[in-house]
Amino acid sequence: MRHVETARDLEIGAVLYGLIAEYDRDTTLVEAAKHAKDAGYRRMDAFLPFPIEGLEDALDNHERRLQWLIFGAGLTGAASGYGLQYWVNLYAYPLNIGGRSLHSWPAFIPITFECTILFAGLTAVFGMLALNRLPRLYHPVFNHPRFAHASQDRFFLCIEATDSKFNREGTRSFLESTGAVAVSEVAD
Repeated sequence: MRHVETARDLEIGAVLYGLIAEYDRDTTLVEAAKHAKDAGYRRMDAFLPFPIEGLEDALDNHERRLQWLIFGAGLTGAASGYGLQYWVNLYAYPLNIGGRSLHSWPAFIPITFECTILFAGLTAVFGMLALNRLPRLYHPVFNHPRFAHASQDRFFLCIEATDSKFNREGTRSFLESTGAVAVSEVAD
């Protein structure tokens, strides 16, 4: 039995966030996500009680910005650590101990390595939080009456209204054709 909520179920005056489809099996959700990707939908997300292999590929969520940020931060950390030691030992406080060279690069390696790890690690944590828009204490799908089942026994696929291919009726019929138990609108 299908339960389909209409626009009148959406709060009066509320802005449409998107359409959410409820599935009772994880394989059905993965197939629906693949079909949505093939149909041209890009702004979609899945909510489920446990990780499902292959869903990331189906949703096409391959974000590459974070790894480049981490790489750049690691290089910045290495350059900062090495540069600070170079400046201190050659210009700010040069000490000639036992006739050794002021620029003794092997002695600079541990601090350079530690600065690389420090900068990359901090960028990984804060970059992940920023790119995932966390902490996110509110999300529009939390208002969906059956969304509590997303952490228990149901699987949800939400296509956002900001998607370039989104059409309220067309997207609704598409989601219904993927085997959804229920399709409803989500207010923002």
